[in-house]
Amino acid sequence: MKKIAILGSTGSIGTQTLEVVRNNGDLQVTALAAGSNVELLEAQIREFGPSLAAVWTEEKARELKVRVRDLPVRVVSGMEGLLEVAEQEASELLVTAIVGMIGIRPTIAAMKAGKDIALANKETLVTAGHIIMPLAKECGVQILPVDSEHSAIFQCLNGEGRGGLHKILLTASGGPFRGRKKEELRHVQVEDALKHPNWSMGRKITVDSATLVNKGLEMMEARWLFGVEPEHIQVVVQPKSIIHSMVEFVDGAVIAQLGTPDMKLPIQYALYYPERRYLPGGRLDFRKLRQITFEEPDMENFPGLRLAFEAAAAGGSLPTVYNAANERAVALFLDRKIGFLDIPELIERCMESHRVKRNPSVEEILETEAETYDRMEELLSAG
Repeated sequence: MKKIAILGSTGSIGTQTLEVVRNNGDLQVTALAAGSNVELLEAQIREFGPSLAAVWTEEKARELKVRVRDLPVRVVSGMEGLLEVAEQEASELLVTAIVGMIGIRPTIAAMKAGKDIALANKETLVTAGHIIMPLAKECGVQILPVDSEHSAIFQCLNGEGRGGLHKILLTASGGPFRGRKKEELRHVQVEDALKHPNWSMGRKITVDSATLVNKGLEMMEARWLFGVEPEHIQVVVQPKSIIHSMVEFVDGAVIAQLGTPDMKLPIQYALYYPERRYLPGGRLDFRKLRQITFEEPDMENFPGLRLAFEAAAAGGSLPTVYNAANERAVALFLDRKIGFLDIPELIERCMESHRVKRNPSVEEILETEAETYDRMEELLSAG
């Protein structure tokens, strides 16, 4: 019986992780953490029986305590609560499915406590990969990717020495606005951006997919996970999301991982690695699949991807600025306070005004995040 804890249990990845648990009889959930969806978290506690649960605010913690007072579960809150979930002695593996840089400290704490990490929180590696990867090696723990593209690369590299890897081919669907020009994007509404053609995901990551910022974040995550410099990572648009990513080796051979666009596949692969388990659901039918097409990503009309490569090339604290500016800009877009094209523009302006810090500590990363939020407020106030 493998024992797991989940950060972000009420979000898209968290709920699908619990679907995998539900479909298998040998996974035990020891702890759950969520933001503010107390109603869903209560239902999860009642079904999966964790001994520890965390929510972000003390107010929500008080509400949850009342709701589950008949159950043997301890309720905690805030960052201290997340750290307690991460370090919980009973668990073997931590699923990090929360969004944003809030995931950095719990991930570090879990690794220091000897936990393997099923990583769905890409911001942790984007901003602190230079800290996280050496620490994982030092602590003797595994970082198992949950993002579909990184899981695909991980699967392609199974049994291969990293020395033979030449290039990562990171696939992208192109999002809901593939092929559109800037003038057409100027009038995009929130509802339009949330209609991904292939994947069912959370609101923030769906907008990131529409701007191609998500692919930029994934490129930076891949850099750290697989030890490949950005110039050896090529983004390729594959509109149907059938090929989840590919790797090219030094001899010219290319291996691809294919499958239906179902996040439960990479989640289950990470939970049971190196074992493969049966997964219910659809299968690719190659008799009906007439063609697989590829395109170059459009970095002129979708500059978020270009900015990601610039941030990765500069390194240091600039990826944190890229990530933090995007987080705030997407939140503003979802609140209908800025337009779709304002997202990459604000990211670029924050990057231009930042003085890069080399090899930033966790404290400096979090300071850079706060400084970027302040810079965003200045830009918005100035109009």
